[in-house]
Amino acid sequence: MIQLMEAVQAAAKITEEAEKIVLDKSQINTVLQQMIGWCVEAGKNILVAVIVFIVGRIIVSFLNRLLARMLERRHVETTIQTFLKSLVNILLMMLLVISVVSALGVNTTSFAALLASAGVAIGMALSGNLQNLAGGLIILLFRPYKVGDWVEGQGVAGTVSEIQIFHTILITGDNKTVYVPNGAMSSGIITNYSRKETRRVEWTIGVEYGTSTDDVKNLLRTLLATDQRILTEPEPFIAVTALADSSVNILIRAWVKQEDYWGVFFDTNKTIYEEFNKAGISFPFPQLTIHQD
Repeated sequence: MIQLMEAVQAAAKITEEAEKIVLDKSQINTVLQQMIGWCVEAGKNILVAVIVFIVGRIIVSFLNRLLARMLERRHVETTIQTFLKSLVNILLMMLLVISVVSALGVNTTSFAALLASAGVAIGMALSGNLQNLAGGLIILLFRPYKVGDWVEGQGVAGTVSEIQIFHTILITGDNKTVYVPNGAMSSGIITNYSRKETRRVEWTIGVEYGTSTDDVKNLLRTLLATDQRILTEPEPFIAVTALADSSVNILIRAWVKQEDYWGVFFDTNKTIYEEFNKAGISFPFPQLTIHQD
């Protein structure tokens, strides 16, 4: 009898252990199923996000090209075109990032709140860039210069290549690309050499004491009259400007078209040197007279 009871107890223990093993396997299967479901869901979200990113990039490129063609058809000024294209591209890329994050399953409401909080912090850290953005809008509105103008500002001179949201890109005379902040360009002194159609060229020529200034003026008038690039209205101006230590200085002022400025300046220097030598008009050297008792 005792042996029978022991056998029953042993069988009950075996049954209990078997039930535990079955329960453990069931829990493992549940966890595995949950992990597989999470991986499938995450993989689906990642695949959708990749598709959204690729399609979004294609759409952004298409909209940028569409905007560029529309601005060109409407003959919008190049300055405004570059600014608008840069601004629209940044806005479209921000929308694309939000769409990709949403496709990943992130709550866009909380993400937008996070972006707003981050925007405040970034805005405080990048207050200079906000100033540059405002400067770009001021440049776009009041147009102190445009793309293609030769300007000088903030210690840099060059041709305006682009006016972006935060920077104005200048190409210097020696082909350097310089990025100047719009905030500085909008609030600082800017010299625009291309705004007017004509520009005045000046030379100061020194001749020896004893040289007839009338002969020098007549020769200079003849030289200026032979250059068709020099305008007759306003009439060229020639006058004695200073009696310097070693020379009598003659000031010459003439008006030319904007695009002829440097050509006339350098060519006239060469012509004056050659014609003065032919006419026997000497250029003085620095002299010092010493009187000895």
